[in-house]
Amino acid sequence: VQLLASGGGSVQAGGSLRLSCAASGSIFDLKLMGWYRQVPGKQRELVATMSKSGTTNYADSVRGRFTISRDLAANTAALQMNNLRPEDTGVYYCYADHMARDWGLRKDYWGRGTQVTVSS
Repeated sequence: VQLLASGGGSVQAGGSLRLSCAASGSIFDLKLMGWYRQVPGKQRELVATMSKSGTTNYADSVRGRFTISRDLAANTAALQMNNLRPEDTGVYYCYADHMARDWGLRKDYWGRGTQVTVSS
């Protein structure tokens, strides 16, 4: 499974950005898709995830400002980020929890990071 992320960039505080992620390859069951972010010197942290059933999980810091969505048929996920703050700056990584057809093996996949910079 490969994850290709797009979007990101630079914006002023209060602005909006949209991240997209497309999964490809030998896809059987994408249990979960979402986004994590990382800043230098800190661990990668959860931003938002969405299960196949639509259950979402947001970091407290982004709840109410960010919205995650999925297109199950297209194997894509998107993160709409509104009212961005300087503390949202970081490298955002697309994430997927995939279950393979064979043996039901579960594995985490990560896309290349995309930079989001929010200036004050």
